[in-house]
Amino acid sequence: MVAQGSPAMTDREQAGAAGPIRRRFTSGDKATRETLVHVTEALAAAGLSEDDVANAELILAEAMNNIVEHAYAGTEGPVDLTVTIGRDGLDCMLRDQGREAPIGYPPDPPLPEMEPPLELPEGGFGWHIIRCLTTDLRYRREGAWNVLSCRVPFSGLD
Repeated sequence: MVAQGSPAMTDREQAGAAGPIRRRFTSGDKATRETLVHVTEALAAAGLSEDDVANAELILAEAMNNIVEHAYAGTEGPVDLTVTIGRDGLDCMLRDQGREAPIGYPPDPPLPEMEPPLELPEGGFGWHIIRCLTTDLRYRREGAWNVLSCRVPFSGLD
């Protein structure tokens, strides 16, 4: 029952009150895919719109693939993921013990050169996607851990 004078909680807020989504896995393509399936299913079950779930999946896929390809680059190691549902968006945090980011902050590379429609590069868009769909993007090193955090605002479409 909602206390008199208090607004009712939305489905998103009720889902967030249940606690964050947490996954710990060993880096690798298969574990990344399985983690993405788990997170997207949990977000959909929490009542997020298809657009919000798709944005979260895209951002997390790009970030986790960067961990696999660059931080661990041919080795394996632990990855911790936490996604917390808030009033206006998702707070996401990824931690890994791979190589430290060489520049000490999330990259902002130039877009790859393209000559559409003849040739589109296979990669080079990941950080642009992450930067376009998030706010409060931060990277830091805590001891042996890389920590990447961001906020994924809700699209407003339900």
